[in-house]
Amino acid sequence: RGAVVLHAPALRIVPLADDGELLAATKEIIDQAPDVVVATTAIGFRGWVEAADGWGFGEQLLGRLRDVELLARGPKVKGAIRAAGLTEEWSPSSESMAEVLDRLLEEGVEGRRVAVQLHGEPLPGFVESLRAAGAEVVPVPVYRWMPPEDLGPVDRLLDAVVSRSVDAITFTSAPAAASLVSRAEHRGLLGGLLAALGHDVVPACVGPVTALPLQALGVDTIQPERFRLGPLVQLLCQELPSRARALPIAGHRVEIRGHAVLVDGALKPVPPAGMSLLRALSRRPGWVVARAELLRALPGAGRDEHAVETAMARLRTALGAPKLIQTVVKRGYRLALDPAADTKYADV
Repeated sequence: RGAVVLHAPALRIVPLADDGELLAATKEIIDQAPDVVVATTAIGFRGWVEAADGWGFGEQLLGRLRDVELLARGPKVKGAIRAAGLTEEWSPSSESMAEVLDRLLEEGVEGRRVAVQLHGEPLPGFVESLRAAGAEVVPVPVYRWMPPEDLGPVDRLLDAVVSRSVDAITFTSAPAAASLVSRAEHRGLLGGLLAALGHDVVPACVGPVTALPLQALGVDTIQPERFRLGPLVQLLCQELPSRARALPIAGHRVEIRGHAVLVDGALKPVPPAGMSLLRALSRRPGWVVARAELLRALPGAGRDEHAVETAMARLRTALGAPKLIQTVVKRGYRLALDPAADTKYADV
């Protein structure tokens, strides 16, 4: 669709096929069948069956699962269940663990054994609610989420979000969102991340479950009506152009993007320092912005205002229209907003 994509894994999956906890949980389920099994992820369910096969318990596990009430959190795990030759009894339309919990509590779980396949991290609210209602819960820890082995890509992505070098950031799982937040906090960038997501960078989530770690921090996200990657892409293709602000500057139509600028419909790549200056100028179109303020906007520029002049010269060259930005002697710089637009943008 024409976007420049900065990709960074925020976590990695660590299989627990050799983990004693998973082996113990599998033996417990084979020895004493639960009443209900909740499967939460396709990769987790497949990994569980594969691990059981490796231990020589595969057929015994599948035999047990054929005789229990098997619940699937969503269509992907439903597909994994059926690929294993099993049939789920029910799956929520919302793909939400909250709906699964509601169904179980409505059915009544007093005195029942419920096995829950954990999806990378504990589900304390889910498990505790079942136990509080009288259920015996058997956790099945198939894999765990861990930070990526190479933190370089996710750190570059964080820097890009905080510096507003991207227009949007997408999240496809709640653990990935939580991991990015955790990394930002570790680096002292959480405030900057939340500020960027609150104003300039659109946070887009594949669904409401994915959005929960961000919503807990007060971040409003956009989500497609259907919780799939295709609709997420379509939503971004609609949302980003509608948010773009076109400025009439020196007889040109200018749109500022995360890493580049559209001048009369032509894309002009701009270095990061130039983008920082342009964003600072565009916050008050037509107003003079002092060199000292522009210096603060430059990443790692120090105290030398000459850095502003150097970055400004490169910015003008990149834009290909030097008159877009005016130098105001002894004061600073301003966007050369067309006279007819002065009133409209006077209070921006």
